[in-house]
Order: sequence, then structure tokens, then C-alpha cells
Amino acid sequence: MDIFALIAEDKIKAAIKKGEMDDLPGKGKPLKLEDLSSIPEELRMGYHLLKNSGFFNEEAKLSQDILKLSDLVKQADNEEDQARLSRELSEKRARFEKIMDERKLSQSKAYRDYRDKLHDKL
Repeated sequence: MDIFALIAEDKIKAAIKKGEMDDLPGKGKPLKLEDLSSIPEELRMGYHLLKNSGFFNEEAKLSQDILKLSDLVKQADNEEDQARLSRELSEKRARFEKIMDERKLSQSKAYRDYRDKLHDKL
């Protein structure tokens, strides 16, 4: 253990002895842990930051699904499974592209509005 972990552990033990941890919300309830096995370890912190800030949304989920389905299509044993997975992959890609197009349109409109307001002030 490094020095910071030891210091933190000592402070936690001292707080428990003083009773400072008795009234914490969720005490005695199981933790709700997310399954992050599909996210590479080096990207997990970024995932948490984006998710907690409300930025992680449908396109991120679709992007993950597209990657998984792409791998499954390549590994499919028979043509029936491959066709089914390919259809599902096409649907996910179409949904993803639609969301991204909507985002581009909304961003460009917002940019135009901002530019116009800025131009009017100048």
C-alpha cells in the first residue's frame, strides 16, 4: 500500500470510531455496481465522468452495441445468424447516424443563432 492509501485508511477508521459514518445515506443497503466489463479499463474513468455529468446518452450506447454486433457478425457460424445480426447492426447504425445528423443540425442552428446575436451586438 502507498502512503496515501494508509492515510486514507487511518482517517476512515478514526471517523468510524467517532461515529461520523453512522448516518450516511444508504447505510446497510447493498451497493449498486455497474457492469463495466465491456469498457476497456483505461476508459472507465472517462465513462464515469461522462455518465455522471449527463453526457453519456443513447449514441454512446449505440456505439457500444455497433462494436459488439460487428464482432458477432464476423464470428457467426451460420448464414441465418449472420443475416439476423447484420440486420440488427444495420438498424443500430441507421439509428446512430440519425442521432448524429440531428445533433449536427441542432449544433449548426445554435451556432448560427449565436453568431447572429454576436453580430448584432457588434
